[in-house]
Amino acid sequence: MPPRLIVIVGPTGAGKTRLSLMIGEHVGGEVVSADSQQVYSGMDIGTGKVTVDERARVPHHLLDVVRPDQEMTAQRFVELADRAIEEIAARGRAVIVCGGTGLYVRSLLLGLFAGPPADLEVRAALTAIAREQGVAALHAELARIDPAAAAKIDRNDEKRIVRALEVFRLTGEPMSAHQARHDHKTLPRRYDAQVIGLSPEREVLYRNIDTRVDQMIAAGFEGEVETLRAAGFAPPMRSQQAIGYAELHDAADGKVERARAIELIKRNSRHYARRQLSWYRGDATIAWNTDAAAVDLAALATWLAR
Repeated sequence: MPPRLIVIVGPTGAGKTRLSLMIGEHVGGEVVSADSQQVYSGMDIGTGKVTVDERARVPHHLLDVVRPDQEMTAQRFVELADRAIEEIAARGRAVIVCGGTGLYVRSLLLGLFAGPPADLEVRAALTAIAREQGVAALHAELARIDPAAAAKIDRNDEKRIVRALEVFRLTGEPMSAHQARHDHKTLPRRYDAQVIGLSPEREVLYRNIDTRVDQMIAAGFEGEVETLRAAGFAPPMRSQQAIGYAELHDAADGKVERARAIELIKRNSRHYARRQLSWYRGDATIAWNTDAAAVDLAALATWLAR
């Protein structure tokens, strides 16, 4: 029987890491990260990875599993997460899944939509359009044929845009129609899980985000980006299009002033937080809290022990 999971979701800046450490120490658990950027090695400050000291307090998994020039998919995440969960449970430890990538969490709990296999010819054609006309041209095409999917996919997320267009070209049907048949509201869960959401008041959340960005800059975020650039990691590489990294690459290339880049990181992070919250809208299985301190740790420990 699969182990029970405690799952922590919510927008960037909500305090998910703090809560995961609190729960991990209280129940004797280990954390499986569900963050699509923290999988990359060398991307520590800008992705908000837990520190070495924090990892010593509570072991973490699925951090630094690929290089910035390698791809990470939801399917690969589920494979790695399943393995980590099995190993943690075998040690008699509680499993805490924590991260802001909604697709990763949903795929882990409910499985993946099984779309048509990749078509290298179709992908090459779409990638060529992105190189010649920009990713925005692909997103505009997606908005025309599948506005529901376009609304959920970031304009700079070339990989997901290409996949959505690929599915349409191969099946003649929008990705959103396929996904509607894979309805997360009716599918059985792969794991028994208590899903905890953190969602501070908007003013508090935005203040947290701004403070967090300032702290990242003070901690050497710009130096981290310079190190990545020196190693050959730069846009249009997907990992380097992540919020924070993209703006600092632009500053390093002289496309924007440093101060403007920092403001853009804050603005884009706020926009991302709104998208993260909208992903979970309507999911009645999530127990929402405005602050980590409001979560009943004793009740979680009791649930795990049943």
